[in-house]
Amino acid sequence: MRSHARGHFTEQLREFAARRLAEILGAALLVSAAALTLALVSWSARDPSLNHATSGHVRNLLGGPGAIVSDLLMQLVGFGAIAAIVPIATQGLRLMRRRRIGRVMLRVGLCVLGVFATAATASLLPATNRWPLPTGLGGVAGDAILTVPRLIFAGSGVLTAVFGVGAALVAILAVTGASGLGFESEADMRSRSSEDDAKIRPGADDDDDAGGEPGVALISLGALIHLGLALKAWMLRAAARFRRRAATTDRPPPPRYPRVEPTFEDLDVFPGFASSGVQDLDEPPFEPAVSPPAPAPRRTRAPARAAQPRFNTRYETPPLTLLAEPKKQASGVKLPQEALEHNARLLEGVLEDFSVKGDIINVRPGPVVTLYELEPAPGIKSSRVIGLADDIARSMSAISARVAVVSGRNAIGIELPNQRREMVYLRELIACEDFVRSNHKLAIALGKTIGGEPVIVDLARMPHLLVAGTTGSGKSVAINTMILSLLYRLKPEECRLIMVDPKMLELSVYDNIPHLLTPVVTDPKKAVVALKWAVREMEDRYKKMSKLGVRNIDGYNVRVADAQAKGETITRTVQTGFDRETGEAIFEHEEMTLSTLPYIVVIVDEMADLMLVAGKDIEGAIQRLAQMARAAGIHLIMATQRPSVDVITGTIKANFPTRISFQVTSKIDSRT
Repeated sequence: MRSHARGHFTEQLREFAARRLAEILGAALLVSAAALTLALVSWSARDPSLNHATSGHVRNLLGGPGAIVSDLLMQLVGFGAIAAIVPIATQGLRLMRRRRIGRVMLRVGLCVLGVFATAATASLLPATNRWPLPTGLGGVAGDAILTVPRLIFAGSGVLTAVFGVGAALVAILAVTGASGLGFESEADMRSRSSEDDAKIRPGADDDDDAGGEPGVALISLGALIHLGLALKAWMLRAAARFRRRAATTDRPPPPRYPRVEPTFEDLDVFPGFASSGVQDLDEPPFEPAVSPPAPAPRRTRAPARAAQPRFNTRYETPPLTLLAEPKKQASGVKLPQEALEHNARLLEGVLEDFSVKGDIINVRPGPVVTLYELEPAPGIKSSRVIGLADDIARSMSAISARVAVVSGRNAIGIELPNQRREMVYLRELIACEDFVRSNHKLAIALGKTIGGEPVIVDLARMPHLLVAGTTGSGKSVAINTMILSLLYRLKPEECRLIMVDPKMLELSVYDNIPHLLTPVVTDPKKAVVALKWAVREMEDRYKKMSKLGVRNIDGYNVRVADAQAKGETITRTVQTGFDRETGEAIFEHEEMTLSTLPYIVVIVDEMADLMLVAGKDIEGAIQRLAQMARAAGIHLIMATQRPSVDVITGTIKANFPTRISFQVTSKIDSRT
């Protein structure tokens, strides 16, 4: 008996909870319908929305959220959104009156159908001049639906009007069916009458519930009131957040420090301390708000970067006295004319021994190598003479010989090393007129030709350089010569350097010079970071040049220098959006604060060590720099002892057209 009573109580509790939940859901539907009505009635195209940012006042009665929801509905379905209000409100009333809603999915489908049918009907109506949207009265959905009959009926106005009448009838039937007004089936009416009879029929259960019905009603009313207040508070908070997000006012003034004066008054405890004149330095955090800082703290708190531009403006090239002066006896090691003619006759005899006939027509002595120009007899192949290089060196008692065709002339050049080499001094090259008066952007002195003339090249035209040679072959001397050529000619604001030295010996002497962007990198892992920074700098420079409309760094610097000399402000036109009413593009003028860009030369002393530690990262960064960095003013000088394919990969080699090869271990490495 007790278990039967307990089960009966549980069933009553379940029915009670279901009724209360239905009432709460019905109230929520009614509130939603009312909120949707207010949002649509007070809709304005000038309110801020998802595709229209403005700092103006929100005219919608529900604030920012109401403006967003109403704008979305009006753009999507236009006046078809009104068709959704009636079914929502009627179903909310049904739930409040404790009536069941049958076939929920069917009613939802009818509601959606009614909304789109109403949108199609509204799109048939002509829009007035005050309609602010580019679409019709039915929104995007209504215009899309109308394209179907227009394509089928080939633009016939009568048939399109008939389609509109049909759409209106479908909208009325769908909205009425979704609302449940006048379309209840006989089964629904029977179920409702039976439910009404069950409510009227007296019973013991009703007597049991009667005692608690007033309390339950009060609880339900309180729940509805709490739900309404919570919904209102949420809408107010959402509107406040939206206004804060859309506000474009200036930043608020800096906070005041009302505790400054009490703090200084509390610190004034010594009688002679206030008269000493240094009480402003007792509280450094409040020093800028009370009095200007003293000279000594200003020097200690000055940032280190502020001193760099001042140093660069007073930069002077190093004096030539730092370099070794050429010795006088260095010019006396040249061979006399008789010795040169004797060597020429001896070389002709060696060639005749190998059945190569010809005459030595010119001899060009150089500081290290002497060039003999051979004019071969008719019928002598050049490849035959080139193949005799080792035999010529053996017969002439030389270490090696180089044989190559002189381009543009009927002559074959034979280079033989001198018995006594002449020392080439860097001071001679830097002090010569060819270097001083050169128009090259990045002039580099590489040495002397066979005729004794200085070799001055432009790194900006190369645009990247690959140097290979074993230890002791002169590779490090060449790297130092290139670096000193840049330092003796360019200021830090004209050229900056990034040096990578995994061996920690060759380039460490250049640490702390003003041309360096970063201290000399000795860690291979940090070298990856430095190269990636160079890639990002290259991309940033390309963005700046594209904004200015120039093609390379020279044009960029000329444009910026002209603007600075004339006192002009460089501006560019930027499209910021589209006008809401006319649909035309909106353009604004943006001021650009630009400065001249220096050249950046990345010097890598040993490539093999970097490839062993981080081969893929190094290869990717160097490949991007070699392919794209020329126009941005970033150039590479890369040296290696072992120019094999695992160090100098195919992608790297393809992007380094200029190469300098010293003595290497094998012929394969020389050809690589």
